Amino acid sequence: MSAAGFWGDAENSTSSVKQLKNLKSVVDSWDRVYKKYAELKEISLISGEDQGLISDLSLNIGTLSQDIEKLEFNTLLGGEFDKNSAILSINAGAGGTESCDWVSMLLRMYSRFAEQHGYDVRTIDILAGEEAGIKNVTILIEGEYAYGYLKAERGVHRLVRISPFDANKRRHTSFASVDVLPEIEEDIGLKIEEKDLRIDVYRSKGAGGQSVNTTDSAVRITHIPTGLVAQCQNERSQYQNKQTALKILKARLYELEREKKEQALLKQYGTQKKKIEWGSQIRSYVMHPYTLVKDHRTDYETGDVNKVMDGGIDEFIEAYLKNVRAN
Repeated sequence: MSAAGFWGDAENSTSSVKQLKNLKSVVDSWDRVYKKYAELKEISLISGEDQGLISDLSLNIGTLSQDIEKLEFNTLLGGEFDKNSAILSINAGAGGTESCDWVSMLLRMYSRFAEQHGYDVRTIDILAGEEAGIKNVTILIEGEYAYGYLKAERGVHRLVRISPFDANKRRHTSFASVDVLPEIEEDIGLKIEEKDLRIDVYRSKGAGGQSVNTTDSAVRITHIPTGLVAQCQNERSQYQNKQTALKILKARLYELEREKKEQALLKQYGTQKKKIEWGSQIRSYVMHPYTLVKDHRTDYETGDVNKVMDGGIDEFIEAYLKNVRAN
């Protein structure tokens, strides 16, 4: 950064400053913990039989242990885009109205998770169910490490409960798939040719079918060579919707390329099933006849379904990331 002409290259200088900021945030965190450890070590040597000092020391050691555990957990988030914001999509699967309602429940769960972590949530696109709930929704969860955490949620989620839509109060099984991509701001060397894109505009619709506006501001972009589609309807203008849709498409194209390159590695751990139905779930949420949430990849489980549905999924994410690291 001290080199001559560094600040003359705006793109390079911005990228370098961002890299420096990220590295400093890691180093400074460990430095603060080490300094706290050194201070406590000094106090322990002079505490003697002073019970008040010993009590304070024990309390501070407990806090230090929690800080260290948090830093150790962050070492699991060392992927290329783990620090980025996340683009999260939820799609209803087998189960009709039940599955659309399940999508609504999952949307609330992830929104509460984001709120608890200080992340901002922005709805990019949403399609309401015919009778109730949501057929599919895409949200942007903005905040540091949002993708690193939420990439653990990619897969099919299964719900078992007494249906509120069934007059006979029978038990129903519903499915929804969750897809998570990193928001990619920086240049990743992925070129999208204009000739490969089909751009359609349409009138935005909100949940329940009400008009968001009276102009054709919603945008759907199709990448013709791959068939990948990205759309956005919740921004203020057609231009903003187009830019957001392009951002999502870029992330999906990058993910497609990444999957191709890592095909051999994926085979080693088993390929992800594409059907959103029985036997393909990564996690099951049972509300009747007993309460249980179980992740089938790690076998981590809890009987506190309400806590999980209120955004308490940190333990599942940690178990998954530790399992990936171990393998």
